[in-house]
Amino acid sequence: MTDPVTLSATVIATLAFTKALEKTVEKFTEGALAKMDELRKKIWNKLQGNPRAENALTAVEQGNKEELQRLAVYLQDAMEDDPHFGNEVRALAQEINAGKLQDNSQMTQSNYDNARGWQTKVDGGTAYIGEIHFNQPPT
Repeated sequence: MTDPVTLSATVIATLAFTKALEKTVEKFTEGALAKMDELRKKIWNKLQGNPRAENALTAVEQGNKEELQRLAVYLQDAMEDDPHFGNEVRALAQEINAGKLQDNSQMTQSNYDNARGWQTKVDGGTAYIGEIHFNQPPT
């Protein structure tokens, strides 16, 4: 399990606004979804009064992923200025992260013709699949 201290402002903002940014909210438990709402409201309440932060919040809630990084900067500043607030949002983000459903399904593949096959499960990040061949002309 991830230590709450290691959760960055970007991760926290992403968890808070997952419903607005992603179509994959089914990957979270009902409890985690409720915590997302709580975290989002807590961030809104803290950043209210800062017009630039409010613009970023509004843009992210409307699904603008590009504004997420700018929002994370405002959130990081607020967390540093108010350590109590920072601890609260980290704890909520940790609870949301713990409520993420794990895919424990089995993958089965049968190759009957001496073919090679690769199977992957990727939850974020990049998967590089297959072989790389470099064919160079003879010198």
